[in-house]
Amino acid sequence: MIEKGIRYHTPVLFNESLNGLHIQPAGVYVDVTFGGGGHSRGILQRLGSEGRLYGFDQDADTEANIPSDPRFTFVRSNFRYLPNFLRYHGETAVDGILADLGVSSHHFDDASRGFSFRFGDAVLDMRMNNRKGLTAAEIINTYSEDCLACLFYAYGELKSARRLASRIVAVRARKPVQTIDELLEALQPFTGKDREKKFLAQVFQSLRIETNAELEALGAFLTHTVNVLKTGGRCVIITYHSLEDRLVKNFFRTGNIEGTVEQDFYGNRTSPFRLVNNKVITPAQEETAKNPRARSAKLRIAEKV
Repeated sequence: MIEKGIRYHTPVLFNESLNGLHIQPAGVYVDVTFGGGGHSRGILQRLGSEGRLYGFDQDADTEANIPSDPRFTFVRSNFRYLPNFLRYHGETAVDGILADLGVSSHHFDDASRGFSFRFGDAVLDMRMNNRKGLTAAEIINTYSEDCLACLFYAYGELKSARRLASRIVAVRARKPVQTIDELLEALQPFTGKDREKKFLAQVFQSLRIETNAELEALGAFLTHTVNVLKTGGRCVIITYHSLEDRLVKNFFRTGNIEGTVEQDFYGNRTSPFRLVNNKVITPAQEETAKNPRARSAKLRIAEKV
């Protein structure tokens, strides 16, 4: 059973996302972004004794949040490997999948992880799984100018991507850029006071996406949901920026992340999913007032047909 007396942060769009799963007491569900465990505890509260829940997360820190509940199984892995681990645990198909794609407040508030420009002396890490892969600092110091420009433009949607990459290459030639302060100093010519926070958020977003291969992992995960979900199963996804939301919207509507519409012999659009909410669900004003992070959240729900 769920522990008593322990308080956990309530995730964005908590009730809306759980309602979207249409949880069956004896069903099998997957929370592919376990994080602080808020969604998982909500799912467990709605499951009966025969229900099962799997929680995926690649961040070792999240293991401190694992609930003591025999119905719950934690999988330390990126959700791109969803079908592999479900097969390992003997599951052939599940009734629902939930993904909250946002970066947790834990990551932003832990200076040692290097996700936030608030902590100047922190090392530029940004890895969700800090046991492997290139850090953001290694990307900054080893990528070619062209590659840096491409990632700033594609993942940060920065019009100054080319000039920004050129500046970073010039700065790192004198001394490697290792800390957040050193990156902020390199970016100083581009940060006017009227748009400093937005610009820095775009730069840090682009580096975080590249460091964690976020869009590639999301594309692989979405493709797997078709084979993992039972007919009538629900997929519930919360997004926070336009790049990931575009992939989710395309996939739910067309069955592919490119958004290519496929038609049957009679010209009817085909897709493995039925949209449960034709209009995207966003947080109520009361929620965004309490949690500014919720302002960019979008909830999409689809059912496998």
